Amino acid sequence: MTEFPGRWAEGVSLVIAPVLMLVGVLLRLPYDAFFPRQLAAFAGNAALMTASYSCFAAGNVLLWPGVLGLVRRSPGSRWVLWGGVMVMLGLFERTFHAGVSHLAFQLVSVEGLPAARQAVADSYGAFHVFASLSVALFFGWIVLAVGLWRAGTLDVVRAVALGLMSALPIGVLKGTGVMSIVATAGLCVALVPFGVKILRDGPAPKWWAFPLALAIGAGAVVLGTLG
Repeated sequence: MTEFPGRWAEGVSLVIAPVLMLVGVLLRLPYDAFFPRQLAAFAGNAALMTASYSCFAAGNVLLWPGVLGLVRRSPGSRWVLWGGVMVMLGLFERTFHAGVSHLAFQLVSVEGLPAARQAVADSYGAFHVFASLSVALFFGWIVLAVGLWRAGTLDVVRAVALGLMSALPIGVLKGTGVMSIVATAGLCVALVPFGVKILRDGPAPKWWAFPLALAIGAGAVVLGTLG
């Protein structure tokens, strides 16, 4: 039980999740960061914007095993423990935001761009319980980065790169700005090499593990789509 979620889940998470988030941010780079332009971008190029927001959301969700792995590899550090808790809470908030953004895009498809823009404008800033997690989302990466540096898990350069995630904008229908790129690129610098190290630090999986994982993933996508 102390090995949960396991070396492979942690390593794959640390390698893939930051890259997916960076790709998601870069795909929406040509469009203004505020929500009216994000909705207009979806109206003009739904495939690109769907890919962008899907990559970012998938990376955000897939990050949780990696965060647990970082905490597990820094035993005894209260900074890492609390930073990990705060970051995990922040991941929940970003997942909620991703769901709201998805619904807003569907309003463009169903009701048209003007109606969708008006609906988002009228409801923007409405209360939701996840708003209380914004503090954890903002400060969590800084606390975790300081803790990982103090514990010797990350060197100072990668710890600073990880802390840059606190600069990633928070909220629904957030486009790409300079700090979005800096933050997600910093996440890649901090976590991808560590994930590779974890994957190399032990035996390789059985030959059938890769096709089995792909088959399970494909089956999950099909069932989710049909459901």
